[in-house]
Amino acid sequence: MKRASQVALIALCAQVATAVTPLIIKGTDFVNSVSGERFQVIGAAYQPGGEAGYKPETGKDPLSDGDICLRDAALLQRIGVNTIRVYNLSPDINHDECASIFNIAGIYMMIDVNTPKPNEALSREAPWESYNHDYLERTFKIVEAFKNYPNTALFFSANEVINDVPTAITVPYIRAVTRDLKQYIKNHVDRPIPVGYSAADVREVLVDTFNYLQCTTTGDATDMSISDLFALNSYSWCGKATFEEAGYNKLVDMFKTSSTPVFMSEYGCREIRPRVFDEVAALYSSKMAPYFSGGVVYEFSQEKNDFGLVVLNSDGSAKLKTDYDNFASQLGKLNITALQSTEASAKAAPFPKCEASLIKDKGFPNDFSKVPSPPNDGLAALIKAGVKSPKNGKIITIDNLKVKQVVKNSDDSVITGLEVKRLTDGNVPTQTSGSPAPTGTSSSPEETSSSAAVGTKQLGGFGFVMSSLLTALYLI
Repeated sequence: MKRASQVALIALCAQVATAVTPLIIKGTDFVNSVSGERFQVIGAAYQPGGEAGYKPETGKDPLSDGDICLRDAALLQRIGVNTIRVYNLSPDINHDECASIFNIAGIYMMIDVNTPKPNEALSREAPWESYNHDYLERTFKIVEAFKNYPNTALFFSANEVINDVPTAITVPYIRAVTRDLKQYIKNHVDRPIPVGYSAADVREVLVDTFNYLQCTTTGDATDMSISDLFALNSYSWCGKATFEEAGYNKLVDMFKTSSTPVFMSEYGCREIRPRVFDEVAALYSSKMAPYFSGGVVYEFSQEKNDFGLVVLNSDGSAKLKTDYDNFASQLGKLNITALQSTEASAKAAPFPKCEASLIKDKGFPNDFSKVPSPPNDGLAALIKAGVKSPKNGKIITIDNLKVKQVVKNSDDSVITGLEVKRLTDGNVPTQTSGSPAPTGTSSSPEETSSSAAVGTKQLGGFGFVMSSLLTALYLI
């Protein structure tokens, strides 16, 4: 009996050793929930195949094929990416293998709950029609599918729904969806998972959108319709621009008094080819890092819109573009460890009270009493009881982490020995190209510094759980 219990605990230790630590929000920062250290998003948008890669009727979405995810996780891990933003997902497809692979790689997932298909997103033209029971139930199923993965970082309630003043009619509905998702998560998830909006960088409506979504109707943080975060899809920095030419100074001014985390959910202008990604240095600089929590480059795979870092072929092979090399080079120059080792501050501006004076454009909605209540067709009961027979994802064991497909560098040479390295916390860039480094410790003994102090903070979530498990093992 004692031997069996010891074996079971050792197996559990092995599983925990490859799990990242869930993130939480503290003030205006994303934070490692165990170490308390600030988390900077070093991300890439991930949607292999673009919209065509989403075919739920055939069981296909961006996180449905383990071999593809393994290849891509290895390519992202080796340059220090710690987050992917994933669009167009089906709640009916099993994502365990892909989620587990990215988890092992130290890569978090930002999940969009919507897709471009009919009835799977808010309508810009008639949001009152699309805000209905079936649509919301589907978003809750996405939550159920991803809630158990420790590397699920957040959910986006909507993406670029507002792109001018006329489409601002949707903003009360964005706030309503955010509220419904947050209430569902509170009732049915055993940890907090933030919910927020990803906005287009349209300056005429940007500040009003931000103010509308982050104010409180109750006078404090208990208002469930407040957006937990605000993200921005910005392509204003092109080529060899400067901080001022790109308008980054204006973005800092806009968001420096935010009450919630702000980051770029997409960036990477392609007017200059190949892209040089000079904005990376600015985004993580002392000018911007105190106010922005990093960003997500658009995008990993080469699609028709020509933003890709990597060309993916139909036979599974891949080739890195010069854009990949340039992005890797820029990440390698960063001192992300110093940025993330800074303990997060709980200090943040209090949520402003929702008042008409917050909204400057006369055509932008400013009546906060018009945020719609859940539809009167059983939705409130659904939020309370949960969806029936949810398809909950779970972390599974991944034994073989070696990439099977042929992957070539931008100079056509074949990359050898490509594989995902098992990490015990979030991935970060290093100054050695192709060499990932965790913020915690590696699960491989040879990659653990013998001079490191062994304690809960140094080992992140793994250190905390492992110490508890070893104590239990001793007592058995």
